[in-house]
Amino acid sequence: MRLAAFDMDGTLLLPDHQLGQQTLDSLQALHLRGVNLALATGRHLLEMQILREKLTLPAWLITGNGTRVHDRQGNLIFARDLPSAVAEEVIHRHWETSASIHIFNDQGWFTDRPQPELLVAHQMSGFSYQLCDLKRLPAHQVTKICFIDQHQHQHLCQLKTELGAALGEQANICFSAVDCLEVLPASCNKGSALALLCDHLSLTLAECMAFGDAMNDREMLSQVGRGFIMGNAMAQLKAALPHLPVLGHCETQAVSHYLNHWLATPDLAYSPEC
Repeated sequence: MRLAAFDMDGTLLLPDHQLGQQTLDSLQALHLRGVNLALATGRHLLEMQILREKLTLPAWLITGNGTRVHDRQGNLIFARDLPSAVAEEVIHRHWETSASIHIFNDQGWFTDRPQPELLVAHQMSGFSYQLCDLKRLPAHQVTKICFIDQHQHQHLCQLKTELGAALGEQANICFSAVDCLEVLPASCNKGSALALLCDHLSLTLAECMAFGDAMNDREMLSQVGRGFIMGNAMAQLKAALPHLPVLGHCETQAVSHYLNHWLATPDLAYSPEC
């Protein structure tokens, strides 16, 4: 394996959205072994740059669920935005939902009402949303749009159906968590972004391992040489990729447990229980 790609929330990070020391040590050991590190996340580039510097990890960044790819020095490798017409439709159309709407562009994360409970996941970086009238944001600069409902997952499932009917093949609509539904550029996901990064590094996807826990990780996990699903993953992801091994819970730093095994005995079978 020459590259390892990691989802953040629910995978690398603990349930309190902090990075455990054991996991950080394993990532550093992996880097010293000569394996490229890639952090593949729905989080914003501005936040991930803060975290990469804070954690001193020499990692490539796949952010916004594949809408941006940057090298370890911060240089842009790939960028894709939502078509203006799609962003305009999602922002200005009335949707039958109580979910809050969040818009991402290169300037930051924007929403129209205070939601301090969402900031718990961003304490490590201090990154925060900006409040504004969403309808006044330029539609031609939107990277992705999120609908968040922390109480009614079924309502988000219904919204996914409505969005799919309205947008068709113009967008990729997926769950990045049980409570978060995202509208992304068509054919844009972590898997396609990782393929571009591999091409940039003259690697093949077969030379990669990847770890994830949500439906926005599906393409990435299915395409690499070794894909691993977290024990705490969404049931939909486990059902979609039943052939992939399931590790332990992020609470027990299961990714670190596997990496330590691979670094010491890469040719031996791995059991999450050992």
